Amino acid sequence: MKSIAKLGILLALTGSLLTSCTGQYYYVATRPVEPYYVRPVSPYANAVWVDGEWIWQGGRYAYVGGHWERPHGRRAWVRGRWVSGQRGYAWHRGYWR
Repeated sequence: MKSIAKLGILLALTGSLLTSCTGQYYYVATRPVEPYYVRPVSPYANAVWVDGEWIWQGGRYAYVGGHWERPHGRRAWVRGRWVSGQRGYAWHRGYWR
C-alpha cells in the first residue's frame, strides 16, 4: 500500500515538474489553504524535510504532502511559495539551491 502511495506522489510530482519546466503558471483568485498535517519523524540522521507542493490537476491546485530526502551535497531546500500578481495567485515550486 505504501509503494502505491509513493508511486502516486512520484507521478504527481513528475507531472508538475514537466509543467513547471514550461514556465507556465496557473492563476487562482484566492490561495488554497494548506492542509494541516504532522511532519513524520526523520527516518535517518541528516535527512532534509522537503515541504509539500501544490500541483495543477483537474483545473485546480491539489496539495501533495512533504517528504524526507537525503541531503543534496551542500545545497539547501528552498520552500515553494505563492506569488501574487495582477491575474491572481500562482504557485512557484520549491527547489534545491
